[in-house]
Amino acid sequence: MRRRIFFKAAAATLIAVRYGEPCRALVAQAGDIPDGVEFEPWRTWQESGTGPLAIVRAAILSANAYNTQPWLFRVTDAAVEFHVDLRRNLGAFDPYCREMHFSLGCALENALIAARHGGYRPAVTFIPGMLTPPPADAKPELVARIELHRANPATARDPMFDAIPHRHTNRALFDPARALPDDFVKKIGQLPDRDEPVKVFLFSDRGVIGRIADSIVSDSTAFNGDPDVERSTQKWFRNRDEMREHRDGILLELREESTLGPSYAEFMKSARLFGLIAVRDRYSREQTVRAGRIWQRAHLLATVNGIAARPANGSVELIDHERRLGREPQSMERLARFTGDAVWQPTFMFYMGYGTKPATASPRRPIDRVQM
Repeated sequence: MRRRIFFKAAAATLIAVRYGEPCRALVAQAGDIPDGVEFEPWRTWQESGTGPLAIVRAAILSANAYNTQPWLFRVTDAAVEFHVDLRRNLGAFDPYCREMHFSLGCALENALIAARHGGYRPAVTFIPGMLTPPPADAKPELVARIELHRANPATARDPMFDAIPHRHTNRALFDPARALPDDFVKKIGQLPDRDEPVKVFLFSDRGVIGRIADSIVSDSTAFNGDPDVERSTQKWFRNRDEMREHRDGILLELREESTLGPSYAEFMKSARLFGLIAVRDRYSREQTVRAGRIWQRAHLLATVNGIAARPANGSVELIDHERRLGREPQSMERLARFTGDAVWQPTFMFYMGYGTKPATASPRRPIDRVQM
């Protein structure tokens, strides 16, 4: 998810949090939430206790494409409905609204974790359909529904729940000398259930990571150089006054800061793990939402273990771009050479490592702006 916000990081504090045995490390960043009303949801996310509104508060803190926050929620005592707000689409940047629905999957995962924490046994219903370009009169559409059934409270606290307010995209260089633990890498690869139409491909060889990074840089250059793509994202860049008003999008001055320092390839090549999330049908709405859940779960698991993560989705976005323009699917073919499996269709890419600087929060709209 390319939110591209480069907030200046504050000092990090490593806090050991005990959830029975063994003790696990959770990175809690001192001062990681900047001042301003646009960041209040990160501070007040548990204000409503453990009811349905608490579930929505957790959902809005999820990863999402370009910080568009393309969600609306209908809340009752018995259920929470997830609607994709197609009016917040990214145009040529996301022509089939794939990243929008992926974002809804991220929000759904946070919500399910919060529901179980709040003493519910949640049951998810997905609304079937295929991803298509947004219509001219785009309106919100129902994507999924969580039925809330009361259950016995969990006997142990879930570290993934406590990681929710500390999960942020880290856009600093990672430490290339520190390898990730083998058991953590194994857990990331095993996140999808066996019966899910989602698979995670992982790459830890330094040479392969370098070749993937070079390929992504090439694809991103071709994709972002298209004038339609550039125009479609402009409305999401904000000055500080606009950011306080809208509480979404990308701070313009921080976008400009991103042109300084290391190149995009250097950032990616500092990683110790690259991942690719794939589905059976990349334009299935349900499969896309399910894939978003896997990324959110992976990022929360990384946060629990003090590991930094960042999306690197240029090659996947180029797949949509080539399809929109009726071109040969060259980007998908290049990615298949890395995975060795053309049956699984890429829908998201990311990299992980130990951060050299802490990540910080991005703005969020408050709960009263996202309820239907």
